[in-house]
Amino acid sequence: MKTDTPRPVRLADYRPTDYLIDTVDLDIALDPRATEVKSRLKVRPNPKSLAGRKSAEPRPLVLDGHRLTLVAIALEGKPLERKAYRLSRSGLTLIKPPKGPFRLDITTRISPETNKALTGLYLSRGVYCTQCEAEGFRRITYFLDRPDVLSVYTCRLIADRERVPILLSNGNLVERGTLDAKRHYARWNDPHPKPCYLFAAVGGDLGSIASSFKTMSGRTVDLAIYVERGKEARAAWAMDALKRSMAWDEKRFGREYDLDVFNIVAVSDFNMGAMENKGLNVFNDRLILASAETATDTMFEAIESVVAHEYFHNWTGNRITCRDWFQLCLKEGLTVYRDQEFSADERSAVVQRITDVRQLRTHQFPEDQGPMAHPVRPDSYIEINNFYTATVYEKGAEVVRMLATILGRDTFRAGLDLYFERHDGEACTIEDFLTCFTDVSGRDLKQFMLWYGQAGTPHVTARLSFDKRSKTATLDLEQQLAPTPGQPDKAPMHIPVRLGLIGSDGRDLALRPRQAESMSDDVVHLTSPRLSIVFDGIEERPVPSLLRGFSAPVTLDTDLSDKELAFLVANDSDPFNRWQAAYSYALGEIVRLARVIADGGRGTPGRGYVAALDAALADATTDWAFKAELLRLPSESDVAREMASNVDPGAIHSAHRLFARMIGRGLYDRLTLIHGDLASTRFATDAKSAGKRAARNAALGLIVARGKPEDLARAAEHYATATNMTDASAALSLLCDAGAREAPRALDHFRQRWQHDHLVIDTWFSVQALASGPDTLETVARLTEDPLFDVTSPNKVRALIGTFVGANPAQFNRPDGAGYRFLAEQVLIIQSFNPQIAARLLNAMRSWRALEPKRRKLAHKSLKRIEEATGLSKDVAEVVGRLIGT
Repeated sequence: MKTDTPRPVRLADYRPTDYLIDTVDLDIALDPRATEVKSRLKVRPNPKSLAGRKSAEPRPLVLDGHRLTLVAIALEGKPLERKAYRLSRSGLTLIKPPKGPFRLDITTRISPETNKALTGLYLSRGVYCTQCEAEGFRRITYFLDRPDVLSVYTCRLIADRERVPILLSNGNLVERGTLDAKRHYARWNDPHPKPCYLFAAVGGDLGSIASSFKTMSGRTVDLAIYVERGKEARAAWAMDALKRSMAWDEKRFGREYDLDVFNIVAVSDFNMGAMENKGLNVFNDRLILASAETATDTMFEAIESVVAHEYFHNWTGNRITCRDWFQLCLKEGLTVYRDQEFSADERSAVVQRITDVRQLRTHQFPEDQGPMAHPVRPDSYIEINNFYTATVYEKGAEVVRMLATILGRDTFRAGLDLYFERHDGEACTIEDFLTCFTDVSGRDLKQFMLWYGQAGTPHVTARLSFDKRSKTATLDLEQQLAPTPGQPDKAPMHIPVRLGLIGSDGRDLALRPRQAESMSDDVVHLTSPRLSIVFDGIEERPVPSLLRGFSAPVTLDTDLSDKELAFLVANDSDPFNRWQAAYSYALGEIVRLARVIADGGRGTPGRGYVAALDAALADATTDWAFKAELLRLPSESDVAREMASNVDPGAIHSAHRLFARMIGRGLYDRLTLIHGDLASTRFATDAKSAGKRAARNAALGLIVARGKPEDLARAAEHYATATNMTDASAALSLLCDAGAREAPRALDHFRQRWQHDHLVIDTWFSVQALASGPDTLETVARLTEDPLFDVTSPNKVRALIGTFVGANPAQFNRPDGAGYRFLAEQVLIIQSFNPQIAARLLNAMRSWRALEPKRRKLAHKSLKRIEEATGLSKDVAEVVGRLIGT
């Protein structure tokens, strides 16, 4: 590896910082190439660090800094001699600080215009903005850049009055004015101590919309969302979501907002989705701007969810933050759980649960099953940006959900209330969090803690036997957790398995377990490697409904027949498990077909699934959003994950197409009725309307799968008559994927209409990157040279390159290895200026070891090419090293 191998940061090595910074006063004079930052820090020794020390001599003060020009430094107002401090590539060291509290003044100079890494302070389409999580503040000024240093911040921003009329920072506005004929300033103060990763500053010529919210204690909070001028109307949905989030958090968790203002700013260039900076959330504009013409229903739902997520961080992340970055799941997993609960209450609870589980299986399960596996709370890292993962976020949320399942809703709420009361204003650990639930419940949660420390997805095997003579049913459960990198041996987990037993009449049977100590209500607590539970009073062999509501993030192996799965699709009282039965039925069929095709055979789909799906679609008691989920087949990535080894993506693609074609042909009449009956020219954002559009577009996809010219003509008409982006993009994607003769004309029409909207044109890139034709890679490579593409824009990279390598497995995993070579080229280009985005692209290779031998060899060759490149960033070096196993 042609790079210096950095030393890992380890949880076991954590110790309190030697110094604390009580207040931070910043003066930031904004300039594209020469922004000057003056910081005035009130520093004092940390009592926790001093405790137990033999020497009373103060230790050196080591401040983090990256790509800074030091202009001046003074101690207690007196300039420091050069010999009093050391400068290095990683920071500044004050060699002999005073013994007691002291003031340190530092002036630095930075260049926002040339900062293409998009961390620290940078320019995005003429707007100054910051991104300080995880370690971006050190690119603004020298500082103790770690989350357990909590300070009160005051920030004065200075800028050209005409070019930068809007100046925003954390907290409340306390002063604004003019300095001279050209420059003005605004001073902001945040009274709540916070870590530097939550600092934010924004300056630009922005439009805005405003509103207000009255809290449960009667305070009025001024709300504003700042966006690119001319796009103000497209922020209305985000504002609505914000106000609903504030009301929901008060009602559900008793959390009231604590400042006079809450501002959101949408910027075009952002490495993440959004950032929860105290009182000033900064968003990627794709997660703020929406209208019927420019955003799909999926984006409306994402905006609602992410606005809620960042707002909910005000308590779970800001008021109570992380002691260190190993505790990242403490704020992210908990807040994802909260935003999922919000979305479930705002929309369909079962569809939200299905969406969450799809997300988990698509992104987190493969992470757990490959070389990138790590615990929800990692024990070491080289680059913390690489651990903003599905394991920390999505699996972290599932762990919180399991805690609520085990304790019950009321006890869980009591534990969370205690957490807010006990730790407000502190930087905490997972142990602090769980102790609160132990204290209110009296339960020992030591075994549950394993969910935070052990990597991998537990595998649960379930078998049900029935004894007619004794009228008993016995459920045998077994759990296994496979070795993961660095963790060869695993202890049994506490797995809550929610279940039901269904009789032949389709009704749930009463549960009378002999081992009552292993159950609470309908939840079995699997805490040992094996568990058998006998249920009495069972008159006939029941069909088990297991893991209801997906009560634990595990894989489940049952011996249910296709007939029993079809029975569950029709009768299960748990709607999630109705969907799960349909998903499992379809997944099994596609896996079988893929294996036959990979072995050179010609697969023939069974038709039992068509009958089961037809009956489910005919059920008038279920809504269209749920039926839309039934119409969505397991993805090709789902099939690959189920096959686990010797994966042939080409065979999977063929099997998937064959199965979809069978459904399209078998249910053609019903599908055309759905497509015709649900047509509407009126757009509304409510869940019911979105569900109808989802079902209509899913039906169209299965119709087109038949492969007949009249079906492609129907898709072309669907595009031509679309009155919203949801319908237009769905049809455009189908035309491109099928290689329809109508596709070029539709693509040209879309480009001509939306080429001046940098957000909407991303859809144009994505639909082409998703196409399953053999020339898709060549199309994607050509599009990287298109004038509308910008490799320095994370959104463009994600839309085109990220979509191709992450969501088009058949074409990315071409048998000639060209997809792997393309990824390597792009990673090496992008990592030179934005290591975070480059490293995240490599997630597409997380399952490379599961490929069949020829593809596996070619994938390894491309990974080695990256590993051996000169000047590799820490971000990419760590990921590629873990992928290869070095």
